[in-house]
Amino acid sequence: MVKMAEQNEHSALKHVSAKAQDLLGDYQLFAANGQDQAVRQMFQSMAEDMQRHVEQLQMRLDFLSNQSSQPKS
Repeated sequence: MVKMAEQNEHSALKHVSAKAQDLLGDYQLFAANGQDQAVRQMFQSMAEDMQRHVEQLQMRLDFLSNQSSQPKS
């Protein structure tokens, strides 16, 4: 039962991670092409936050991958 829950979490996190990476790219694009400095700065700040989110999601995915590859006792 735990294995299935881990697989569901892993699958959901992969999906969310892909969305977060897409948003990160959008924010970076808006930061580079904003109409004025305030808008560029706003999107740059959002991109930095999203980068942290992407990294945290990846750490969780890595953890789940390591857990699933270890034999259960």
